[in-house]
Amino acid sequence: MGGYENGDSSPPPAAAAAAAGDGGVILGVDGGTTNTVCVCLPAAMPPPEAPRAVPVLSRAVAGCSNRNSVGESAALETIEQVMTQALTMANADRSALRAVCLAVSGVNHPSDQQRMLDWIRNLFPVRAKFYVENDAVAALASGTMGKLHGCVLIAGTGSIAYGVTEDGKVARAAGAGPVLGDWGSGYGIAAQALTAVVKAYDGRGPHTNLTREILRKLELSSPDELIGWTYADPSWARIAALVPVVVSSAEDGDDVANKILHNSVQELADSVVAVVRRLTLCGEDGKEQFPLVLVGGVLEGNKKWNISGEVVRCISKVFPGVHPIRPEVEPAVGAALLAWSHHCKGLKLENGS
Repeated sequence: MGGYENGDSSPPPAAAAAAAGDGGVILGVDGGTTNTVCVCLPAAMPPPEAPRAVPVLSRAVAGCSNRNSVGESAALETIEQVMTQALTMANADRSALRAVCLAVSGVNHPSDQQRMLDWIRNLFPVRAKFYVENDAVAALASGTMGKLHGCVLIAGTGSIAYGVTEDGKVARAAGAGPVLGDWGSGYGIAAQALTAVVKAYDGRGPHTNLTREILRKLELSSPDELIGWTYADPSWARIAALVPVVVSSAEDGDDVANKILHNSVQELADSVVAVVRRLTLCGEDGKEQFPLVLVGGVLEGNKKWNISGEVVRCISKVFPGVHPIRPEVEPAVGAALLAWSHHCKGLKLENGS
């Protein structure tokens, strides 16, 4: 996910590495359908005063870790790879590990969490603390600097709205994958565009410039070839990569592309509204302010078609107190901050404070 500047791929300075060695390290993993990111923080760091003050020791990136997309074995292999790489880049070994938060898409049930907890405890047989969450939790924490309160909307390859109240109640909407209709996601937008091209070609739908633009992007000569292209490798991220073509076509005035984006905006807004209403995040009168963290490539600003702005506008018609937040740190840092927060609370309990 672009646009974040916390950490890079270079080893940490000697002083930072030494500090990590004294107090150990924290790992935060954001596992998505497009890629998996792990960041390493020093466990003994002071509370960061601002997002860009978070001292990232290392950052590692690998492929998809959504078990519903690539299978459980491949997903776990990717997570192990990215954590091992982050530790190596931070000049730390597994004995230095103090806490880990795995925030992974596809973790939707307590049984999913328990299975992953059992796996990571076998992987790291140290006295570290392990926490497993859906990736939406890390995304929320990235916008609230580790405080779990409010709602997050993720719209990348997939989509989900996830909310948490101050007393720990949670609710979610969407996030069920493409088969069950994440229509506001990158996959959903691109799949609708491909369908529109096929319908236009065989006479079931209106003419659309998406035909020309998608064929050009994929270097195909006819819509007939889309069938073979699509099913040769129907991975979610590969399909979702066509979203910029849909957005540019909409910006150029294509009616079909504009309809797809308007429908997707409504789907995303409806997901947030459902979560906010179930948790009463807006207060009893529906007008109280609540944070809405916006994460994912679909919600990044465009020249004319500002998808995130349109989503917020739709939500504000129902809940005027919505306060949009675009995180300055990536979700992996949010996951690390959650693990660090748990670690600090544990130290306080051990010290009797």
